[in-house]
Amino acid sequence: MARDQIDMTPLQSRDELVAWLAAGVKPVSEFRIGTEHEKTPFTLQDHRPVPYEGARGIGALLDGMKLLLGWEPIMERGNIIGLYDVTGGGAISLEPGGQFELSGAPVETVHQTHSELMAHLAQVREIATPLGIGFLGLGMAPSWSREQIPVMPKGRYQIMTNYMPKVGQYGLDMMYRTCTVQTNLDFSSEADMVKKLRVSVALQPVATALFANSPFTEGKANGFQSFRSEIWRDTDNARAGMIPWAFEDGMGFERWVDYALDVPMYFVKRGEAYIDVAGSSFRDFFAGRNAALPNQRPTLSDWANHLSTIFPEVRLKRYLEMRGADGVPSDRLPSLSAFWVGMLYDDSSLDAAWDIVKHWNAQERQALRDDVPRAGFKARIRGRYLFEIAKECLALSYSGLRRRGRLDQAGRDETRHLEALQWTIDAGRTPAEEMLEKFHGPWKGSVEPAYEEYAF
Repeated sequence: MARDQIDMTPLQSRDELVAWLAAGVKPVSEFRIGTEHEKTPFTLQDHRPVPYEGARGIGALLDGMKLLLGWEPIMERGNIIGLYDVTGGGAISLEPGGQFELSGAPVETVHQTHSELMAHLAQVREIATPLGIGFLGLGMAPSWSREQIPVMPKGRYQIMTNYMPKVGQYGLDMMYRTCTVQTNLDFSSEADMVKKLRVSVALQPVATALFANSPFTEGKANGFQSFRSEIWRDTDNARAGMIPWAFEDGMGFERWVDYALDVPMYFVKRGEAYIDVAGSSFRDFFAGRNAALPNQRPTLSDWANHLSTIFPEVRLKRYLEMRGADGVPSDRLPSLSAFWVGMLYDDSSLDAAWDIVKHWNAQERQALRDDVPRAGFKARIRGRYLFEIAKECLALSYSGLRRRGRLDQAGRDETRHLEALQWTIDAGRTPAEEMLEKFHGPWKGSVEPAYEEYAF
């Protein structure tokens, strides 16, 4: 999660909320790629969660990163909780259970995403290894119970922790035990946003299967390929899911605003304090009817923060966020960006992707999304296996990236970053199925080897 926005202009009208989103429109020449990824820290010695406090804790890791990078610390009540690059590069933030997130800079090519990532991982290792900390590239912590996981000192997470059990059975697992990789992409007009949103929502289950990587809970196979994806089915359905209304006539920035106005809020930030408004709507806040802040008007910051607490499979901010993938090891991370850039940033591939999904109805899309966490490539829609659709999508990504023609120093185009996905398609198995084979074979029913084989 990015750091909380600071813009205390009070809002007067719904039009300002629409305008805030519409300000994301960019000419194609200014399209960028943002990649965010989370990774689970663990103690190298005994594969335990890493606490925030202490000489070998997460706080110490962030302090070391601050000295190494020269980035500005993000502080909360005297604790360092993140870092950001004042020159407009990336930011590092903490998820609730200490998952370490890099929000990458907006870059022009997947090659740059790859370079940024390699640099980041080298920097993190330089500081973390002497502290006895490693990082795991899985969609979910494979061996720890919820109770074992430390809580990071961030006010917003305390509010969410109290609220989550009221609205779903898995919210705390989402917060404390899961990791994702996300790609953030631009749009050139409202119509372009709508088309990309529809295509990417419908095809998000393809990414879920290609990146399915969370088959273990507390040391045992959990019966799923992406348990992280299953968790999102019962975290908080008022703010998650497949947003079927986005496929209806009249979809645009205004429709998203109307949706977001009714999504329950978590918090309002005033100074250093997080005020718990969990469960109340932004619409009521807008009308001066928030019990915790009577007669107060929300600010642009409040709006931006609220939008960052909405969790559908694809999220609209001033760009589109692809949210369906599990966290994965470093060799696969850039392939998520490559996959979506090839499909969404090339008009022919985008048209062809729309042709794949345009006749699916809301129930079919929902059924596919519901089946994919367990069935992976064997999930079906309209009599077709998801595996076939994934194969088609990957071909569209390849052709889109070839036409983009962005070369690295060695003269290779961005398709090289799809290789990891091509191996998955060639093998006909999701990453989770591959891992389960190891678990039932050479790992002899233990998840401990994952801390070696799937570490960064």
